[in-house]
Order: sequence, then structure tokens, then C-alpha cells
Amino acid sequence: MLPSPPSCVVSRRAVFRLQATRRGSLPRLVHIPFKKQKDRFYSSRFLYRTHHCTRTDIMSQPVDIPKEQWAQVTEKDGVITYKKIPVPTPGHDEVLVNIKYSGVCHTDLHALDNDWPLPRKTPVIGGHEGAGVVVKKGELVTNVDIGDKVGVKWLMSTCFHCTFCQQALESLCPKAQLSGYTKDGTFQQYCVANAAHLARFPPQTDLSAVAPIMCAGLTVYKGLKESETRPGQYVAIVGAGGGLGTIGIQYAHAMGLNVIAIDSGKEKGEACKALGAGTYIDFKDSKDLVADVKKATRDGLGPQGVVLLAPQEQPFQQATGYVRSHGTVVCIGMPAGAKVSMPVFDTVVRMIKVKGSYVGNREDTAEALDFFLRGKVHAPYKVIGLSQLQSVFDEMRANKVIGRYVMDMSK
Repeated sequence: MLPSPPSCVVSRRAVFRLQATRRGSLPRLVHIPFKKQKDRFYSSRFLYRTHHCTRTDIMSQPVDIPKEQWAQVTEKDGVITYKKIPVPTPGHDEVLVNIKYSGVCHTDLHALDNDWPLPRKTPVIGGHEGAGVVVKKGELVTNVDIGDKVGVKWLMSTCFHCTFCQQALESLCPKAQLSGYTKDGTFQQYCVANAAHLARFPPQTDLSAVAPIMCAGLTVYKGLKESETRPGQYVAIVGAGGGLGTIGIQYAHAMGLNVIAIDSGKEKGEACKALGAGTYIDFKDSKDLVADVKKATRDGLGPQGVVLLAPQEQPFQQATGYVRSHGTVVCIGMPAGAKVSMPVFDTVVRMIKVKGSYVGNREDTAEALDFFLRGKVHAPYKVIGLSQLQSVFDEMRANKVIGRYVMDMSK
């Protein structure tokens, strides 16, 4: 029997609590059922919101944690090794997450090849789209509990006291640590993560479906916000058939935007149209991309926003040609060694804005997740085993990936 304050009654099957319906009204008895599902951990979040006295007692139950786990380890550039390694131990402000599913992002390929001008640790375990269950936590952690479903993102930790952190520009923190790049990430069955930067999920969340939201969803949602487009306006998404693009189309559609999807291939075109794009332009078939993009808008002046997700350099040179005057070009994709160029005169007299968008902060994460939880977006994904990661990278190099690959960490 769990200890209860005077206002609560706790049985083996439910929690009851007296709760006021509105200010000045008589309290009512609220019934909150809970069950222990087979092969699942308890989650305290549902109980904690209404019955704080149960939190410590339920969560103090120990969880069996193995000493070894399977992981995909990059021990030298371009080579991953599927091997057993020790399960790490969380620090004072960290948690140990039993990763159930992890998405695979194009950034993971850059991390594997080590082709960005950003120092990467070696050896490193990649991955930054993890979804799992907290199985252990440090003594300073109070915002999550054992059994909670959580997500591990690219932004692993920040200092919280620099000028950028104080302005909620956490991704610009000079001391930021990156999951799967400067810190071991989610291509392992048990991952250590900073508790403050975890995404938190309701108990009923499908972990395989939510994993891609941790990077693909969050990143493209933030980019759409940075485009400053408003409902009824047009946004061109370049690289629309990929992992970020297929989710970006849905976010844009849910935000009331008219989507012009740009990519190559008939299969990608069909996928983009099915997800809500009003127009699909195959850049390989187009004889005049600038004219075709402008023609896709009602008045022929071009889209108010352009979101560049492509892993090639050429789209970054073309975008200012078709964006509407006073429009915004947002750079998100990061092709290795690529540069952005634009005609100065045209950029000035047409008042074009060109900006970069990195990853969202914790509030952006909550907003992006809310779209998912309300059923407004879903990542088209295929589930494979952790042991099959190399095949995903092979498809990425051949530009054959449609949607997202999500790895089941038990396979």
C-alpha cells in the first residue's frame, strides 16, 4: 500500500484524489486508473501530476541493467563496427536511457565520415534521434523518473549561464555537447544523457514513431519558424523527399502554408503529394527551375520562404533566384565544403533575407512534439535492426532514402 495524504485514497488498481473543478467550487473525487503493462516499465508521469506522494515509492524500485550492450561504434573515419561494449553510468545530472528506437539522420553520415569542420570525438557512438525509457538517474535529477519515456536529441547539454543560453539560444552555447558527435549517442542500447535537455513523452507514446521528431521534426519545424512565413503564404522545401523534407511538408501544411516540394524522382514526388505538397517539381526534369518555382505560386512572384534541406551545394546557389522579394531563404542542410553565394545587387534591392537555422531549443522541442501528439505530423519510416545500420548509410550515399529509417535496438 502506498502512503497517502488525507485528501487521497490509493488502491491496488487506482488513485483517487479530491480536486477542485474551478475556483470556489466544491471538490470532486477524480479517478485515475493505472496498470502495469506486460514487458513495460511503470511511468510515473501520469500519477505524478495528480498524486505526488506516490512518486518516490513507485520509482525507487530497482531496474535490472545489464553490464554489456550492443552498439555501432565508429573507431575510424568511415567505418562502423557492431560490437558489445560496457553499459555506461550516468553522472550527477544525467540519466541512463534504455534506447528502444533510434532514427538515422544524414548528420550521422557526416559524423561517420568526419567531413565537417567541427571536432568529433574518436571513437564515437553516433545517433541523436533516440527514444527510450529512463532506467537510472543521478542524484541531482528531479525532472524525470525511472520508467519515464524520453527522447535524446542532437543537443545533449549546454552550460545554461552564457549569454546565448540566457536568451534561449541554447544551440549557440559555446560549451554545447552534441549527441553522437562530441558525446556518445543513441546507436547503442543504453545511452547516458543530460536530464535537462531530454524530451519527455506521455506514457502512451509510440517510441518508434516519435524517434524521428527528435531531430528531423524539430530541425525542420524550427526552420519553418525562422522562414517567418504566415498561413496562406508559400514555402518551397528543397530536398522534400528526404527524412526532414517529408516531415517538413506536414509541419508546413499544419501551419497553414502552401508547399512547393522540390526533389528528384517519381517515387519522391508521389510521397510529397500524398503528404500535403500542393506542387512537386523534379529539379532534374526542370528546364528552368527558377521559372517553374515562381509559376507554382498564385501570382507568379515566388514563395515567401525557402527551406533548404538538400545535401548538395547547387540548391544553395539557386534559391535567391526564385524566392519572392522581401522573402527569406533558410539554410538547414549542410553539404560538406559547400558555400552560399548570391548576387549582392539583387539581394539588396529585393530585400532578400538569407539565414541559417540550426536546431531548436527546449520550447521548440515541446512545440514540435505537440504537433506529433495531436496527430498533425508523422514521419514516414521503415524499421530495421541496429545491426543493419551500414545498409542505411549505403542508401544515403546513393541518395535513395525516402522518409526515415528507424532502428529497433533489440535487433
